[in-house]
Amino acid sequence: MQKFVPSYTVRKYTSADYTAWNDFIAQAKNATFLFHRDFMEYHQDRFEDYSLIIENEKAWVAVLPANRVEDAIFSHQGLTYGGFVFKHILDPIIINAIFEAVIDYLKRNQLKTLFLKPILPFYTEGSFIEIESVLTQNKANLYRNDMNLVVNFKSHYSISKSKLKHFRRVSSLGLEIRIDNNFQLFWDDVLIPRLNVKHNAKPVHSVEEIIYLHSKFPQHIKQYNVYLDDEILAGITLFIFKNGVKSQYGATTSLGEKMRALDFLFINLINELKDKVSFFDMGTVSTNQGEIFNPGLLKQKVELGCSIFTQSHYSIAL
Repeated sequence: MQKFVPSYTVRKYTSADYTAWNDFIAQAKNATFLFHRDFMEYHQDRFEDYSLIIENEKAWVAVLPANRVEDAIFSHQGLTYGGFVFKHILDPIIINAIFEAVIDYLKRNQLKTLFLKPILPFYTEGSFIEIESVLTQNKANLYRNDMNLVVNFKSHYSISKSKLKHFRRVSSLGLEIRIDNNFQLFWDDVLIPRLNVKHNAKPVHSVEEIIYLHSKFPQHIKQYNVYLDDEILAGITLFIFKNGVKSQYGATTSLGEKMRALDFLFINLINELKDKVSFFDMGTVSTNQGEIFNPGLLKQKVELGCSIFTQSHYSIAL
C-alpha cells in the first residue's frame, strides 16, 4: 500500500511569526539556540532574511533559516550551520515532500540556486541522515566539505601523552580559571591581538555583539578566562547546547602560549564536561572556503582528543 503523503505550503517568515518561530525551535529535534530569532537577527543589517516556514493545514512541520543574496538562497550565512529544521523525526518520503514544496516555492519566486549546510549530526536528538539522502536523490551538488574537530564523549577519545605531561606541569604554576564572562577583557587583550598577529583577521563577532548575545542567552554563552596573578593569559568563549558545547573562540597571549595556558583550559574543560554532555565541538580547521586546512590547528585538536567530522555544503540548481 502506498504511503499517504500530506501536501505542504511554504511561506516567508515575518516579524508576526516571532513567537511561533521561537516556540517551534524550542521543540524541534535538530535545532539549537542559534536558530532563535534573537540570535539570527543580531546582525540583520548584514543579511536579507529569507527564512521559510513549511506548513501542513496551518500546522508548522519545518522551517528553513535562510537569507537571500540576489537570486540565490543560503542556509543563513550568519550561522555556523542550518538546513531544514524539523519538529519531529520524519521518514525520507515526508522529508522529500517538504523539500519538493520548498523547491517549487523558490522556483515560483524566480530564485535560481539554493545553498544548504545541514547541522552536524551530533547536535541532533535523532538521526537526520535522511536529509542528506534526499539531497543526493535530488541531484544536490556537494561542493564543499569542511573538517570539523569534535571530542566525542560517547566514543573512545584520548588526550596525547605530551599534552597531559605539560598539563600536569602547568597545573602546579598557580593558574586560575574563572567563569567571569569578561568578554571585553578577553576581546581587547587576547582575542583581537592574537587573531591580528597570527591570521591578520578579526573575530566574527564584535565585543558589543557577543555581550549583547550573552544578555539574550546567558545560560548558553559563557566566557572562561585563565589568569596568573590577575593577568589574563587565555580564554575560551563557550556556546552551550542541550547535549554539548562548542568553543566559539579560543586564544592566548604570548605569555600564555609559553605557559600552555590554552591547553590547560581546554583539558580542564574536557575533564569537567566529559560526564555531563555528549560532545565538545572545537570547530573547523578548514580555510579558504574549505579548500585547505590548517595542519598546526588540526594537530593541536587531534592531540586534545578530537575526531574529524565533515561539515557538508550543498548547492541545488532550481
